Amino acid sequence: MDAMNDTPRDERAIREYAEGFASNLVAAGMARMPARVFAALLVTDGGSLTAAELAETLQASPAAISGAVRYLTQVDMIRRDREPGSRRDVFRLYDDIWDSLLRRRDAILRMWAANLREGAAIVGAGSPAGKRMSDSAEYFEFVHRELPGVLDAWARHKEDRAKKGLDAAQ
Repeated sequence: MDAMNDTPRDERAIREYAEGFASNLVAAGMARMPARVFAALLVTDGGSLTAAELAETLQASPAAISGAVRYLTQVDMIRRDREPGSRRDVFRLYDDIWDSLLRRRDAILRMWAANLREGAAIVGAGSPAGKRMSDSAEYFEFVHRELPGVLDAWARHKEDRAKKGLDAAQ
C-alpha cells in the first residue's frame, strides 16, 4: 500500500521502472550498481533503506552495496544516517535531491572553468586546443551564472504550488 493514499503499489512495475531509471543513469555515465541503488532509494516511499534492505531488494552482494553507497555518498547523491537507538546505517536521499545536487555542483563548475582557463593559457589561447578549452570555460562560467536563477525560479514555483495545495503529481 502507498502510505499517502492507501492504494496498492504494483511492486513488479515499480521494480521494472527502477531498473529502467537505473539504465538511464548508466547511459549517462554512472556505474551500474550505484545507479541501481539510487533508483531503489528513489522509488521507496520513505526514501531510505539499510544496506541489508538494499542487498535484498536488488539481489546484490553486501560488497556490491557497500561500494555503491560509498560512491553515492562521496558524490553527495545520498547520505548515511543512523536511526536513533540503532547501530545500523540507513542510506537516504536528500530532500529535493535534484535541486540539492545541482546547488552542490556549483563549486565544481567554477573549478572546471578556472582549470580550463589555466589550460588554455598553457597550450596557447590561439591554438585549436586553447580555443576549445576557452569555449568550454566560457560554457561553465555561463552555467555558473545562470544556474542560481533557474534554481531560485524552481523554488518559487514549488512555493506557489504548495500555496495552492498542489503537489508535483497534479
